[in-house]
Amino acid sequence: MTVEPPDEVLMQQVRAGNVRLLSVLFDRHHVALFLFYVRMTGDRAWSEDLVQEVFYRILKYRASYQDGAPFATWMYRIARNTHFEQRGRRRRETPIEDGWDTPGRAGIPLEQHQEQMLLRRALLELPHPQREVLLLSRYQNLKYEQIAALLGCEVAAVKVRVHRALSSLREIFFQLSGRKAS
Repeated sequence: MTVEPPDEVLMQQVRAGNVRLLSVLFDRHHVALFLFYVRMTGDRAWSEDLVQEVFYRILKYRASYQDGAPFATWMYRIARNTHFEQRGRRRRETPIEDGWDTPGRAGIPLEQHQEQMLLRRALLELPHPQREVLLLSRYQNLKYEQIAALLGCEVAAVKVRVHRALSSLREIFFQLSGRKAS
């Protein structure tokens, strides 16, 4: 059994010129990055393009990677910048059809599926900064410290932002469902 080197070691080697190792980082992170984008934008095709652009930029700006920096934090910083730049070029983010972030709904009870769809709609209705902080913390599983480094703020501020985003998400969810929050 071979132990794969951590992302940070691989990125150091990519920075040093072994660019073939970028494929290992791509294999490890492209699905999570795609899901991050598709949840941010609701647009599958654009999300695929964004993932490709991020890995192109990782290769292009590999010299800026700092030893000891968590690779995921650095990658999501590039991802945020890429999305921000390209979002300005697009008129609006277009939601796609049912099931944009799940492999399928086989075996899921109808009521649970409907709640998942309401949650997706509510997530897309959140303001961009709130949606982003929720996705980074809850879906991408970044630690608050990583998110703070990414956003350039204190950990306490991240906690407050996540709390407020969750409150807003809950409010939108119940508004969409026509039920009262309990």
